[in-house]
Amino acid sequence: MSDYAEPVLAHFRNPIGAGRLAADDPRVASAEARDPEGGQRVRMHVRLADARLAEVRFQAFGCPATIAVASATVERVVGRGRDEALALSADSLVRALALSAEQARLAALPIRALRRALAYLAARETAMRPKSENLTASESHVSRAQREALLRQRGATLWLTGLSGSGKSTLARAVEERLIERRVLAYVLDGDNLRHGLCADLGFSAEDRVENIRRVGEVAKLMNDSGVLVLTAFISPYRADRARVRALLPEGEFIEVFVDCPLEICERRDPKGLYRKARSGALSEFTGISAPYEPPEAPELRVATGMRPLDDCVSDVLAALEGRGLIPPVS
Repeated sequence: MSDYAEPVLAHFRNPIGAGRLAADDPRVASAEARDPEGGQRVRMHVRLADARLAEVRFQAFGCPATIAVASATVERVVGRGRDEALALSADSLVRALALSAEQARLAALPIRALRRALAYLAARETAMRPKSENLTASESHVSRAQREALLRQRGATLWLTGLSGSGKSTLARAVEERLIERRVLAYVLDGDNLRHGLCADLGFSAEDRVENIRRVGEVAKLMNDSGVLVLTAFISPYRADRARVRALLPEGEFIEVFVDCPLEICERRDPKGLYRKARSGALSEFTGISAPYEPPEAPELRVATGMRPLDDCVSDVLAALEGRGLIPPVS
């Protein structure tokens, strides 16, 4: 690293952090990309001004080639419009910079991080500002408290997050069944199910993952307002996306449940054969293999599905709901 000029090394200082939005500035985001083959990482910091990139900084962890490619990427994108920067590709940089084969592979890292950071900012704008200005919010004549009184329960969202194969859907369905038996109206929003309908137009790029979780959060908010207890089963790999859903809901009504199962156990289960495809290269952007998973730092509940029987895990979730006064205890 000492071979690089001071302006390049200056990019390594004071990052906001990987994979999140700046809490106090709606124009700032940062994100991280990883290379599953070489273990390289690039962290990108982005600041917008009037939909243009006013600042792009990075940290590169790994070999000097990564640093060189990231530096070239930064120089080429500063001053571009956001949409123009989103159109960047590794192939376009290869042609413009005459990169070697190894550099070409590494060029995808800073671009992936940049696109993810821009996706965070775009999602924030989408959530904050409708496309049309000719809209007026309509207030219901029925309050949420009236709906909850009718159902004799409180609305809330249990957000189950974890790797593919960790048991999110299995746990959510089992909890839903027990809640219905206890006359609590509950409903599971499952990742695969919603991708057959509401989110059928989305793929698994960083940008699409952000939008996928944004939509689910808005649906959960509506269902909570109707008094329903919602359980979601989504990998939701980025902390920033889960934090955005938390911010949508009233204090105490977003319960983050970390479905904690080691990667080796998830991969051994592999109920959909996805890990096998990801390891063979047939499936790209797969969480835990070729795309990152950011585990919760302070979840309301951690459930070790890789170590404990399903019934015990269900009991843990029900006990957490009782402890928060969201469902009545068994009489």
